[in-house]
Amino acid sequence: MSAGPGDKSPLDSGRWRLFRLADEPVEAETTRRSRWWEQLGIPSGTPFLLSPSFAYDRELNDFFYSADMLTTRMSTRVGYAGDLVMFFNFLYRGRGVVDWRDATETDHRAYLLWRRQDPQGPLISGRTWDREVSAQNRFFRWQTSRGRVAENPIPQRNSRPGPRSKTRSADQTAATYSHDARREHVQWLPAASYRTWRDVGVRGYTTDALPDPSFRGRWAARNAAFTDLMVRTGLRLTEQASLLAAEIPSAPEGGYSRFWLGGAVAKWGSERWIYAPASVLHDLAEYARVDRRDVIEAARDRGLYELATGPTLDPDSGVVVTRSRGGLQSRTKVANLPPAERARLMIETEDGLEPAALWLTENGAAVSVSTWKDLFRQANERCAARGLALRAHAHLLRHTFAVLTLEQLQRGHIAALAGLKPEQRTHYVRVFGDPLDWVRRALGHRSVTTTQIYLHALEELELETRLALIPDQWNDPRAPRSDGAA
Repeated sequence: MSAGPGDKSPLDSGRWRLFRLADEPVEAETTRRSRWWEQLGIPSGTPFLLSPSFAYDRELNDFFYSADMLTTRMSTRVGYAGDLVMFFNFLYRGRGVVDWRDATETDHRAYLLWRRQDPQGPLISGRTWDREVSAQNRFFRWQTSRGRVAENPIPQRNSRPGPRSKTRSADQTAATYSHDARREHVQWLPAASYRTWRDVGVRGYTTDALPDPSFRGRWAARNAAFTDLMVRTGLRLTEQASLLAAEIPSAPEGGYSRFWLGGAVAKWGSERWIYAPASVLHDLAEYARVDRRDVIEAARDRGLYELATGPTLDPDSGVVVTRSRGGLQSRTKVANLPPAERARLMIETEDGLEPAALWLTENGAAVSVSTWKDLFRQANERCAARGLALRAHAHLLRHTFAVLTLEQLQRGHIAALAGLKPEQRTHYVRVFGDPLDWVRRALGHRSVTTTQIYLHALEELELETRLALIPDQWNDPRAPRSDGAA
């Protein structure tokens, strides 16, 4: 198991803690250490909580691998665990060591006041509060249904009927959801700003576009290829981190090539075609040919993969074979593998086993999502040290792809319609669709309503462009003209 970020020594008591049953790295697999949680049917990566006295509460932690939660992504389960830790610590520290089983509606209201209205509290946004309430309400509903708590401390109200109401687990919902939650302002980078952030923060250049002699990052080419792929395709962080080398198409001479993103990897099962530009695919091919091959051969020389126990992939057929402890085999399509299993996936080659994952660490194992997040943090710190007011994170690059792509598609769409008659324009839209819907499909959004947030970014961009045309000095219309005219 592994502690969460920022955890102190186990001697630091007085609060609830979040841990995960983490996947063992490839090096540890060679020792054939048994993952006891898998023997109990608990997926690797599942979160669990320890009380301030470091006690493991089975009834509490059953929730994270219940049938209700196994239908969600692992990142959702970890997020729920973090939101529960916040509430449990409030009960323990702020409400007189109240146990989660004894929490009341009064405790929940006190938590609401502290989180949102107390000047000495965190004063979180409505969006953050709604996320926390959703997690806590789901947890207490589940525990109530099993008779482990007498009453849900989250007050309920009747749900408003809607097109997806049939998917609700009950006809009630939390009564304390906020009424001020709004979508956050879309942050994105113009293309030139992104290139500066990448070159200085990721590649280790100076602001003069020269190599920085103080930069010690060995993986600049790999990391730059990673961020370039993200900003040019709109992939989410977990989606891109889970890519396999065999899924990347060959680079064409120009234009784009596409590859299929399976539903087991895509958020909300939003399987779709991913269109990658030739320039990025060339960089990926160079990374695979040089850096990736070097770490695989070094790991193989150390015997790292000899006793690997992960599933194996036939890249030609896309079939994955998993061997159980009893010697039985199961076969499935690689498209059905979730991110955690993809990280353990191996390929049998003439030279022996090697990882199927595209992105590898210096030790020859799959790069974790947390490592990629740290890449963005370090890049932002390097830019700040160079005096650049540029920051980026993975989702900001996705926003950047959406805004820039929508702008270009919209311009092309308008140009195509300009020379058509009204009836021809209607036919054109029916056949070729709308740029907003094109971007929706590229991003994997289920509803175009979600994608519409990028229209606001285009509106702001147009406003900024037009404001720049206004002269600094306004002429007084009452002043006489220089040509003497009235």
